Amino acid sequence: MTDPTARKSRHAGGEADTRKPEAEAAEAQASSGTDPAPAAPPDPLAEARRETVEFKDKLLRTLAEMENLRKRTEREIADARMYGIAGFAREVLAVADNMHRALEAAGPELRESADAKVKALIEGVELTERELLKALEKHDVKKFSPQGEKFDPNVHQAMFEIEHPDVPPGHVAQVMQAGYMIGERVLRPAMVGVAKAAKPQPASQPSLANDNPGPGSAA
Repeated sequence: MTDPTARKSRHAGGEADTRKPEAEAAEAQASSGTDPAPAAPPDPLAEARRETVEFKDKLLRTLAEMENLRKRTEREIADARMYGIAGFAREVLAVADNMHRALEAAGPELRESADAKVKALIEGVELTERELLKALEKHDVKKFSPQGEKFDPNVHQAMFEIEHPDVPPGHVAQVMQAGYMIGERVLRPAMVGVAKAAKPQPASQPSLANDNPGPGSAA
């Protein structure tokens, strides 16, 4: 017969063999009466330094955004002050154009032959045109006439092309209507005629009269 005490001893020995090392270590530590080492508390100085860096970064970002906003606002105010009258100035240009056409119609011959009243009227129109242009210039509206300048599609409007002996191709040969600038923008482009290259003349053909003598000529 099997001894119950031996069977119990073998069963206990099997359980001891199947236990994990971790459990054994825990039991050994519990039996020794020592507690695990507690986690180190956070360093308050390091935490304060980290928060200081974060706050400084946020402050610098906010200051940069405020500076950009200030510059953008100043630019928008300046643009509104300068270009806010663009619509009104464009309407006034029609008056200036009519005055200029009236003065061009009164050519030198008419001025010489006109009486004192007509001359006074012409001088009055000239004075009014100058005062109008001065009033426009006070608001940065300036007239320009690009006669002889290189054609620029940004500020010139080409109406036709013409051959001109004194103007190189691609340059303004004739100004039909002056242009106006407001600040750095084009209020109205100048209407111009652009010079183009002259067409090459065909080579002259040699005369055939001397090359083909008549039947009665000497051999």
